[in-house]
Amino acid sequence: MSSFVIHNPVRLMFGRGQVDALGPQVPDGARVLLVTGGGSVERNGTLARVLDQLEGRAAVIEHLRGVQPNPEYEQLMAGVALARQRDLDLVLAVGGGSVIDGAKFIAAAARFEGDDPWAILASRATVASALPLGVVLTLPATGSEMNHLSVVSRSELGLKLSFASEHVYPRFAIVDPDVTVSLPQWQVANGVVDAFVHVLEQYVTPPVEAPLQERFAESVLQTLVEYGPRTWTNPQDAPARDAVCHAATWALNGVVGAGVPQDWSTHMIGHELTALYGLDHARSLAAVLFQNFELRMESKVWRLAQLAERVWGVRSGTELERAQLGLERTRAFFRQLGVATSLAEYPDVRDDVADVVVARLAERGITRLGEGRSVDLELVRRIVQTSRHG
Repeated sequence: MSSFVIHNPVRLMFGRGQVDALGPQVPDGARVLLVTGGGSVERNGTLARVLDQLEGRAAVIEHLRGVQPNPEYEQLMAGVALARQRDLDLVLAVGGGSVIDGAKFIAAAARFEGDDPWAILASRATVASALPLGVVLTLPATGSEMNHLSVVSRSELGLKLSFASEHVYPRFAIVDPDVTVSLPQWQVANGVVDAFVHVLEQYVTPPVEAPLQERFAESVLQTLVEYGPRTWTNPQDAPARDAVCHAATWALNGVVGAGVPQDWSTHMIGHELTALYGLDHARSLAAVLFQNFELRMESKVWRLAQLAERVWGVRSGTELERAQLGLERTRAFFRQLGVATSLAEYPDVRDDVADVVVARLAERGITRLGEGRSVDLELVRRIVQTSRHG
């Protein structure tokens, strides 16, 4: 296991009724930018509960509505302008991962001292400070509520880019499973798959004698396997919803990946597919994950066999047979949730998609992905081609 440093300053407030404990987290007299998504928080009453908590504490409340899945740079810049013009001092995200990612960018860009905040994403310009950020999570999936990562899209350029900064860790994150009950099945499925792939990117990597980290990862995966289908089938299954919300947060808050190799090539390819075709983030990952692992079986076989044994209970067969069966069980799990596992299942994806993805990466100087930079662009091409042709 490699040396590591963990510093996660997020105050995690987990459990039913925690939305109603928001008020004391907001400084008296705060000037708040409220960031929300497509309107579900208004329909299910979450926004009303948040506003009730802000009453008497916030001196100013400005509201940026309608942040899209895969948050758009131009829309977020409207939030940046609002924050600057109104001298706001707290960004409060009420939504899922896209809303939180967008709020993180607004918080960073509002204090960015360079000429163009796009540099935060395009050239990884240093984020020296950010507005304080709070989160009320409504969709368990990305772990953005407890990490320092953000992904933003810019459709006019056909790009989906990320940044990381310790300054955009939320000051507090409220994870109240009750506010997720109204989620439609497809969003529940996206959340379970997204969290599952987050763990695999940190787990299906070369072994480095990190037994505790392995078991952290496996516990999150086992929880998603056991409780994901339950909350997908029955929104009123409170223990299942609690478990999925908890697992999604811990899948990407820095603990699982501490001191171990990390891959993220599936994510890098998936971001290109989302930018090109608008695929939901989780579904873009599921569309190339299996082809990625199958084509890299030689370097992944040991860990995939361990995944099969410890998560899926496969204990017979050769190492390769166990690894292959573990992948099959994972694929079946995703499909059980209604999530496609190849690009062949998306009729709008063009036959030249592999060439386009490779060209886009090359244009930005990205020639190798994965742990140890073992995935070159020719392998990226093969991964996408294999997925496109089923």
